[in-house]
Amino acid sequence: MTDWLHVGRADTPLLLAFPHGGSHLPVAHEVMFRSEALALRDTDWHIRSLYDGLAQATYVWTDISRSIIDCNRDPAGVSLYPGQATTGLCPTETFDGEPLYRDGHGPDVDARLNDYFRPYHAALQAEIDRLLANHDRVVLLDCHSIRSQVPRLFDGLLPELNFGTNGGATCDPALERAVLEAAGSRSQVVNGRFRGGWTTRHYGRPERRVHAFQLEIAQRAYLREPDMDRPPRVWRPPYDPDYAVPLRADLSRILAAALSFALNTGADQ
Repeated sequence: MTDWLHVGRADTPLLLAFPHGGSHLPVAHEVMFRSEALALRDTDWHIRSLYDGLAQATYVWTDISRSIIDCNRDPAGVSLYPGQATTGLCPTETFDGEPLYRDGHGPDVDARLNDYFRPYHAALQAEIDRLLANHDRVVLLDCHSIRSQVPRLFDGLLPELNFGTNGGATCDPALERAVLEAAGSRSQVVNGRFRGGWTTRHYGRPERRVHAFQLEIAQRAYLREPDMDRPPRVWRPPYDPDYAVPLRADLSRILAAALSFALNTGADQ
């Protein structure tokens, strides 16, 4: 692995991906941004800490900020949500529509694809192939979080748990039912504003024994978000392990349900 790309291997058929938890801005790119605060505003803050130790699973994550390149977007630049506001493969604005780059600067998309996107997905594919060699099927969970309120992207307050299976296309219905049931009484929706990004849609092929779903978590579920009426320009809420305990308990059940589905290939699902 590189110094920014990491794989923590396990032998179970459960794989967790973290494309947006990084906050590293390589110096050559950082100088192009209007500010570090803007470049990091839409980070999935503390998402690795939230999931750490919850399941025997393989973890794949990048330290590179999503503002450098978004590893959960179509590499061809095709919008995942046509007609809706979103950010691109190499974002040029924040979720709120604020420009990221200084005048006269912008991303070299092809270079960033080669430097970051392709190595990240090569690592993800290698782990899928490794696990498929030893298991009848694999479950991939793409792990995300987002501010609870982003008016440009969605109306009102986002449900705490937002599951995406691209309308049921990326996993067996039994897996979708199992993880929704495991989520318990938290506010939740499946295939709402977030239907699963490129990772879920690209790798989720039940007919090829890979079942994928995305979980987008509203950050209030595990972080003390700042006042929504007066959000700070620097959005970097601290991680309090005690505050995150209730959600971690729910996530443990969700991961256990996903792993049980992957292992019980001979059972009536």
